[in-house]
Amino acid sequence: MRNPATPGAVTESAELVLPLLPPRDLAAAASACRALRAAASAVTARRAADAARGLELLPIPFHNRVDSKPYAYFLYTPFSLARLAPGASSPGAQPWGGASARPDVPTWPRPCLDGFPSAVCGCACDEGECGGPRCACAAADAEADAAGSGSEGGMGSLGECGDGCTCGPSCGNRRTQRGVAVRLRVVRHLQKGWGLHAAEAIGRGQFVCEYAGEFLTTEEARKRHRLYDELASAGKLSPALIVIREHLPSGKACLRVNIDATKVGNVARFINHSCDGGNLHPVLVRTSSSLLPRLCFFAARDVVEGEELTFTYGDARVRPKGLPCFCGSLGCCGVLPSEET
Repeated sequence: MRNPATPGAVTESAELVLPLLPPRDLAAAASACRALRAAASAVTARRAADAARGLELLPIPFHNRVDSKPYAYFLYTPFSLARLAPGASSPGAQPWGGASARPDVPTWPRPCLDGFPSAVCGCACDEGECGGPRCACAAADAEADAAGSGSEGGMGSLGECGDGCTCGPSCGNRRTQRGVAVRLRVVRHLQKGWGLHAAEAIGRGQFVCEYAGEFLTTEEARKRHRLYDELASAGKLSPALIVIREHLPSGKACLRVNIDATKVGNVARFINHSCDGGNLHPVLVRTSSSLLPRLCFFAARDVVEGEELTFTYGDARVRPKGLPCFCGSLGCCGVLPSEET
């Protein structure tokens, strides 16, 4: 039997434990001995190599030539989740940086992506029509709206097949449901912090990624927004809580959706604001069996490799004492927009 104190045994144990640790605990473990320091260094390198933790088809590496931060730590989810009920335990540790190989395919799509019950109506398509030219789940102007030409620069809307449809995950009308399909990287900026960049050329109208995080009630969103404002003002947090308001066809009501990617999210949490509208077009995507829409991003124009991906955070009010904006656009107002919560 191997002596548990030998370097080999320490390394084997480290490979099981260290990927579960947040950065501070990982650094503490690395200071214990030479074997743990080497194992922790390997975990850090693997974390920096893929922000998606193997949960997307393509790795999304971190690049930092500004300071000593090798990566940003957060729990990764490829799709939005319902917030845990009050009193429920918080999400457990998520392994990240282990030596296991990447899966051959992404770990989704999965049923009931948003954690809410499916709508009663189900799919409106006749059998065999899902994804075809007569598919009732899709909008007729889907391509134009995704590219931004059908919405006058505002937020677009699309319909896709859902859980109640007879088609499979390869259906052409599920273009936003297979995860990130373009090469991306997360790059450190001197003033803006982390930002999402294209690692390959992206054509106009091409799907880039979904904005994934926790679905929040308005009450919880307001509570978190106040806390995040306080921490962000002190330079202790980079919040990623987005509020979507959509006026319903009647014009008498407004649907509000709150998605918080601050602690649990995907790579879209790194997309920075641009006062000139940016190069991404936000689109609300509805599936035939989901109560809540998903926020997805499409290229508003052709994007070259290496270009930072940005969008406008909306027509929210600008506070004189708000956080500074470093987008660098010609029309930059100098202050980031802030949502009324």
